[in-house]
Amino acid sequence: MSHPLPRRTLLAAGTAALASAGTAPAALAERRDRAVPFTLRATVLDGGQQVTAVQLDGSRLGGLRRGELPTDAFIVHARATNPLTGDIAYDADRTVTAARIDHRGTITLELEHGDGVESAATLSYLGDLGRNVQLDLEYTLTQEQDLPRHGRGGARIESFAQGELVDEEVDAFTAHVSASGMAYHLLTPHPSGGGADGHAVVVWLHGGGEGGLGEDGTDRYVTETPLRANRGALGFGTQEAQDLLGGALVVVPQCPSAWMLDGDAFVPLVSEIIEEVAASHRVDRSRIHVTGCSNGGYMSLKMIVEHPGAFASATPICGVVGSYYDSAGPLVTDEQLRAIATPTWLITSADDTTVDPVANTVHAHELIPGSIMSLYDTVTWEGVQYPGHFSWIYAARNDPSHAGRSLWEWMAAQEL
Repeated sequence: MSHPLPRRTLLAAGTAALASAGTAPAALAERRDRAVPFTLRATVLDGGQQVTAVQLDGSRLGGLRRGELPTDAFIVHARATNPLTGDIAYDADRTVTAARIDHRGTITLELEHGDGVESAATLSYLGDLGRNVQLDLEYTLTQEQDLPRHGRGGARIESFAQGELVDEEVDAFTAHVSASGMAYHLLTPHPSGGGADGHAVVVWLHGGGEGGLGEDGTDRYVTETPLRANRGALGFGTQEAQDLLGGALVVVPQCPSAWMLDGDAFVPLVSEIIEEVAASHRVDRSRIHVTGCSNGGYMSLKMIVEHPGAFASATPICGVVGSYYDSAGPLVTDEQLRAIATPTWLITSADDTTVDPVANTVHAHELIPGSIMSLYDTVTWEGVQYPGHFSWIYAARNDPSHAGRSLWEWMAAQEL
């Protein structure tokens, strides 16, 4: 059985008036009761998750007039703290790009986001640990202009109460721990979906930066980073992917360390998670697909080497087959690569400086019978050039194509 993990909440924040010195406890409690709550709306972009908007529940103010607001009606300040080190990742005002009130009284402040907007990030990468860590976020709002109301004076908000970080794509996954203690997340499609034999399954194996920090892999600071750090798993939860795959379960195991450190030990743990999911959901065992990036690219190959008849397809992205981490020999031998019979689509970029694309992906493609390879020159998406190792962006956006079919279309066509 798997055991749900509690979802973590963020720090509460308010205006200076709410926490002013000398306020009596009763008065402070009353002010808190009157505080207008707000949530942080986040989106996982190609370079990682960012806070893209603040939404306030203005319904309790009464009579707010719907429409556009000036972008300087509120000042939005963000402070992010690394919970492991105590370091301040950033402490800055966020740029409001649009503001509006809807018919329910919800006030939405759209925030500048995108490549290079550091004060929008929800994660920080710790080089010493080789891990992404979820930041503790504290947002402070200051109202600069009255809010328009019907038939009476403008509305002022006395205090604010910060709520949760909301990301609809990430929140669609539920958190679990396997019987052996490996953390994983699961996206479950509508029960009525899937084929006559059940749902397809996509197993996403994360990169090294999204691993855990402890033996059980359940540390609250990193448990959700396989979902928040890139769109690899989320891509398969989009409507496009779900339509093509006929409604697929998306399974995201989290390695407590790094897959490449002990692939032999992790293979049965990943298999156990697949079996747990299959035991509690309608699963079509002829349509189980495995994919992953970097460390997970290696692990996806390791899974089909050890279980040659279990997977309908494999999509290793910028993975490793040669020696790494001072291994005595190649992580996946030439003999093993030649023996692979699982339909395999490999993806990499020629400018990858983290994992040599020629010695690993190209080499594997030359040996795996019938394999497909997408070799990009650079990783460039929507006008932004990312590091060459980030070729998972293409897979998450269903960009690779071959013989008239996209990657997801090809996956949907594969079955045992």
